[in-house]
Amino acid sequence: MTIVDTPLKALGADRMTTEPGVHLIARLYHKGARLDPHMHRESQLIYASRGTMQVTTPQGRWLVPPDRAVWVPARHAHAIDMLADSQMRTLYFELDWLRQAARGLRLDREFVVQVSPLLHQAILALFAPDGGAERAALLVRLALLELRRAEDSSTFIPLPQDPRARRAALLVLASPATEEDLATLASMVGSSARTLSRLFAAETRLSFKAWCQRARIAAAIERLSTDRHLSVKQLAADLGYASVPAFSHAFRQVTGRTPTDFAEQSGA
Repeated sequence: MTIVDTPLKALGADRMTTEPGVHLIARLYHKGARLDPHMHRESQLIYASRGTMQVTTPQGRWLVPPDRAVWVPARHAHAIDMLADSQMRTLYFELDWLRQAARGLRLDREFVVQVSPLLHQAILALFAPDGGAERAALLVRLALLELRRAEDSSTFIPLPQDPRARRAALLVLASPATEEDLATLASMVGSSARTLSRLFAAETRLSFKAWCQRARIAAAIERLSTDRHLSVKQLAADLGYASVPAFSHAFRQVTGRTPTDFAEQSGA
């Protein structure tokens, strides 16, 4: 099944409803589990209070460590891969409810948000037993307000739509530490270096070089989020960086933080 061939999936019987139009689902998934491409009638905020996920959509891949959550609008196709044991806490919003409660918020596109301590605690509190309907309603609205100020695209890898550029992107993602010459990669996918460069710029809004750096840093984020014992020095070497300072500089350019700061804030 491709990401385009997506069934409409109903919410499970294990859902909790805090008020008409808002539903919660808590599930534990083990590392390696995959939710095949699907979509929902409801918009959703996907959050793992523990663990790291990869959410794939037609537009790209969203890496979601524990200090991130991803917003997926209704009827938007997505697949989810668990990169570590993950405790998922997902909020689902029916469209009629959103139209009334989320005026002024642009929620018709997918995006990743940085989960502040306030948003983290609000989501966890929603799943606490016997919280009461009034308290739950306030927590839901607080979570939506936090979305307004928390968008963060640093863990997003946009994927080009052109078949040649998409094949090139997947080759890089399969081995992000390998620095393929653009001309060599272009010949592997039946294109020219000039055409491939133009396609990446037009379809991802990143130069090919910047896109490859984003892919390498995404690989670093995945490793930092799933391996508590990995040193920054070893990670830099594994990803082909000449030194730790060079790796830290590239990491900061993409995320705004050093690898050590990211690992600490992600709970790795």
